[in-house]
Amino acid sequence: MIELVVATRNRHKTREIQNILGPDFMVRDLADTEVPEIRENGTSFEENAKLKALAASRQLPGLVIADDSGMEVNALGGAPGIYSARYAGPNATEREKMDKLLRELVRVRATDDGRRARFRCVVALAQNGHLLGIFEGKIEGKINDTARGDSGFGYDPIFVPDGFEQTFGELPEEVKNTISHRAKAIRAVAEKLTRLGFDG
Repeated sequence: MIELVVATRNRHKTREIQNILGPDFMVRDLADTEVPEIRENGTSFEENAKLKALAASRQLPGLVIADDSGMEVNALGGAPGIYSARYAGPNATEREKMDKLLRELVRVRATDDGRRARFRCVVALAQNGHLLGIFEGKIEGKINDTARGDSGFGYDPIFVPDGFEQTFGELPEEVKNTISHRAKAIRAVAEKLTRLGFDG
C-alpha cells in the first residue's frame, strides 16, 4: 500500500482523492499535523501546488501531494482561476462563491460561448523537499444558470461537463471521480508512483 499525505485541511478533497486512488493507497492530510498554514501566493495553479507540496514535504516524512485547482470561465477572462476558493471573500460559503460567479455572468451579459468554462487541477508530488513531478488535469463544460445537486463541493452544482446533462453536483460520485479534472491529475500521479516502483 502506498501512503500519501495531501497538503490540505479540506476533508472533502482528501476523501475525493482517496476515492479516486482506491484501496492500493492510504491518503492522509494535514488536519492532524503540526504543519502551519501554507500561504498560496503563487501566480498560477502550478506555482501554488509546488509551494504547498514542497513546504509540507520538508516537514513530513514520505510522499506528499498538493493540488491547486479552480474554475476558469470564458466570459470572465479565465476568472476566478487561482482565486476560486477566495472569489467571494476569505470566509465565503460555497453558495456565496457560486452566487457571485453567477451574478458576474449576468453583469457581463455572458453569451453561450462566454458561459463555457473548465475546471483545471495541477498536482505537485514531492518527497523530502524535492519535487518529483507536476501533473495536470482539466475538464471542459459550461456554467449552468442555477445551482443543481448537492453532492461534490465548491462550484460543482453550477458546472455541467461536456457530454452530460447533469451538473457535477448531480452526477454520482463514481462518475465524477472518473471524468473530473482532479481524477485525471491524481491518476497520473498514481501511474508515476507505480512506474517508480513505490509500493509502500
